[in-house]
Amino acid sequence: METTRSFTLRDYDLAATLTSGQAFRWEWQDQAWTGIIGSRWVRLHPGPGSLTAETATTVADWHWLSHYLQLDVDLAQVLRTFPDDEPMRAAVAACRGLRLLRQNPWECLASFILSSTKQIVQIRQIVARLCECYGDPVPVVPGCRPAFSFPCPARLARATEAELRACKMGFRAPYLLETARLIAGRQVELNRLRELPLESARADLMQLPGVGRKIADCVLLFACGFQAAFPVDVWVMTALRRLYFPHRRVSTRHLHQFTAAHFGANAGYAQQYLFHYVRTKAKEPQNNV
Repeated sequence: METTRSFTLRDYDLAATLTSGQAFRWEWQDQAWTGIIGSRWVRLHPGPGSLTAETATTVADWHWLSHYLQLDVDLAQVLRTFPDDEPMRAAVAACRGLRLLRQNPWECLASFILSSTKQIVQIRQIVARLCECYGDPVPVVPGCRPAFSFPCPARLARATEAELRACKMGFRAPYLLETARLIAGRQVELNRLRELPLESARADLMQLPGVGRKIADCVLLFACGFQAAFPVDVWVMTALRRLYFPHRRVSTRHLHQFTAAHFGANAGYAQQYLFHYVRTKAKEPQNNV
């Protein structure tokens, strides 16, 4: 049993990965990244070509962390599948080492329901408040502030809309509440989505309140392993129009058709590179996810 474990990192930009709009519970404190994965508090200390992970309780098997961070992915092989065009070359040059995380599907879904029209800093605040009010306390190392797990669907299903609105989520409260009730009632089985074809999994998610194609594709990409899912939001629209269609007016439908044909089996990975590239380089629009 151990509370720390060192990992070798190859071609991995931890900061870019944790701040690229995939997840909202990581904070940079005292030269380390602190976050919650499932019911575990974890602190990640990056070093040259390495990562030291620290937990508050003893751990026998660290597969959960390796899986979450996708440490075993051959990034070079993924990048070789990207289209060989100037926008992708520029995005890879600026963001190389950026990885996709593999998150819990429910936490990912709920977080992106709460993300609608919000900036990343605001999403972090809403999610933190939700966890403080409805999550379970998790052990932390001495000297750290209290931490909480992400609340399960059944816990949120017992809340009222007014109680959820107190977490500053506004019009998103009824969407989150009804979705939690449907998931708790097993009308949609999130853990079975990865067994379905992409289109079927997307259609199942889009039956849920407040879930359009963008949110569905985020869940499929960041939680379910569908690396062909290509979420299109305001930032990605900006990137596609600026980098691929600079002198043309193109519809969202045409953009979806273009991405499906152009970016291949790892389109979602390519999307994340374009998203992070344009978001960290551009000043407009605001950094909504």
